[in-house]
Amino acid sequence: MANRNLFLFLALPVGLAAQGLDPNALLKPLSNDWPTYSGDYSGQRYSRLKQVDRTNVKNLTLSWTSRVTPGMGNTGGGGGRGGFGGGPTLIVGGEGTGEVGGGGFGGGSSVRASILSVNGILYLSMPDNAWAVDARDGHILWHYFWKTKGGTHIGNRGLGMWNNRLYMETPDDFLVCLDARTGKEIWHKAMADFNLQYFSTMSPIVIGNHVIVGTGNDLDEPGFVQARDPETGEVQWTWHSLPMKKGDPGLETWGSLDGARHGGGNVWIPGVYDPETKLYIFGTGNPSPAYTNPKSRDGDNLYTCSIVALNIETGKMAWYYQVNPHDTHDWDSTETPIIVDGEFKGKQRKMVLHADRNGYFYVLDRLTGEHLLTSKFSSTVNWVKEINAKGQPMRDPAKDSIVPGALVSPNNGGATNWPPAAYSPDTGLFYVPTSDTFAMYYLTETDPRGAMGLGGKDEQQLASLGSHLTAIDYKTGKITWQHTYPGTGGFGGGNGILTTAGKLVFAGDLGGNFVAYDAYNGKILWHSRIGQVSNAPQTYMVDGKQHFLVAAGDALFSFYLQ
Repeated sequence: MANRNLFLFLALPVGLAAQGLDPNALLKPLSNDWPTYSGDYSGQRYSRLKQVDRTNVKNLTLSWTSRVTPGMGNTGGGGGRGGFGGGPTLIVGGEGTGEVGGGGFGGGSSVRASILSVNGILYLSMPDNAWAVDARDGHILWHYFWKTKGGTHIGNRGLGMWNNRLYMETPDDFLVCLDARTGKEIWHKAMADFNLQYFSTMSPIVIGNHVIVGTGNDLDEPGFVQARDPETGEVQWTWHSLPMKKGDPGLETWGSLDGARHGGGNVWIPGVYDPETKLYIFGTGNPSPAYTNPKSRDGDNLYTCSIVALNIETGKMAWYYQVNPHDTHDWDSTETPIIVDGEFKGKQRKMVLHADRNGYFYVLDRLTGEHLLTSKFSSTVNWVKEINAKGQPMRDPAKDSIVPGALVSPNNGGATNWPPAAYSPDTGLFYVPTSDTFAMYYLTETDPRGAMGLGGKDEQQLASLGSHLTAIDYKTGKITWQHTYPGTGGFGGGNGILTTAGKLVFAGDLGGNFVAYDAYNGKILWHSRIGQVSNAPQTYMVDGKQHFLVAAGDALFSFYLQ
């Protein structure tokens, strides 16, 4: 037995037993690893790896594939070496009974997460599940399963890492801390009241000695961001995206204090971090109820549908910009923004770039929140009456939900959604998955007191003019090129984007293809049909080879130059 255990230890990658992720490494430009949600703090999803470029990308081939299985049954492990000694270790935690959850519960059996790559190990998640996988051949090292109380299992956006600790949000509103080397649970802490129907999907972001988390609710509870201690999980500070008491800033933009305190504004997608200003910058969700207009929701409804900058040490708001005042279509503004240094109108500026679900692209000054540019990136958008002096699109009330129905573009899913955009400093272009869609918005709650939740109905798959990969020049807001995905469907805009110093853009299309494009002109240079891509692609270096990693449902695919 001793010899066998020694064999198992030696067979594990060296990185598994080595020191984990130094938080200071996250301050450095993205290189061989992919250590946080967007790769680095900028949100650009731009890798400086360039072993694969426009001249040789046509030679990419499959390195390995592996399948992960959620739940307490078979843990998967279809990689090259499989599992030693009967398969990977399964660790079980959680406060549920085990009667709900596991494989496929609530549709949560696809990898939608950003996958961490640190020291030759991949760390990935689905709702209630986390895995460590060998980056060299895809075999599973350990599997953690959380027995849930229930909740909405719509997806999990990934893990955060600090030294040898991993952090995962659960659908029943816990933050779980795992030992990255073994998968064993160190602690778990409640983040929100599960009985108030919160659910949690966000990838935690580690900044110094802060673990940044957020949570969501599709009814009428207030959204918030928290910083927690990475050692203990204790709360360091909390920022609510709504006014919570008399005298709070923004209360004047609501019809009543009660309406504000129950007004939504949930935070469920990670933001970005600017080390120079120590600002954490992120987007907030829609107001609630989303489709009705009760008196309690009169006004712009701050700080919903906004880009917000918080001081990372105190949680105090430095600035905000509301991209969609008084939203009435459930268009969250939670899409991860991107921070860029560059020229704008002849001056060097430090900027925030953001493509919103409402169909508009924004450029802001990231030091002050000053508005610099607004442009439309979906050709079918029809809900705006005018763009005001602040660059904010002002809605046409005729496009609100009405009893006979209003024809609106985009649909509820938006011109884009949570799958991340990307930016290339080589081209100066912002790349975003885009859908040109229409929906009918119906009012189903006519009580003037309003309703919890949506208070209406949208008929989403009404019409589409297609889905695209869109490249925007941030200096002008104009579309430089656009690749339209094949097919007649097009009610989704793909699942996130990667750019590289090889002058390439990688993304999944709607036909089940993983595709490499020329970053300058959108020409297709390579593709592989793997099935419906479910997460944004990433890249890492291991054993001198650049790998490209992407998921399709419950399967992982890694490509390299052989």
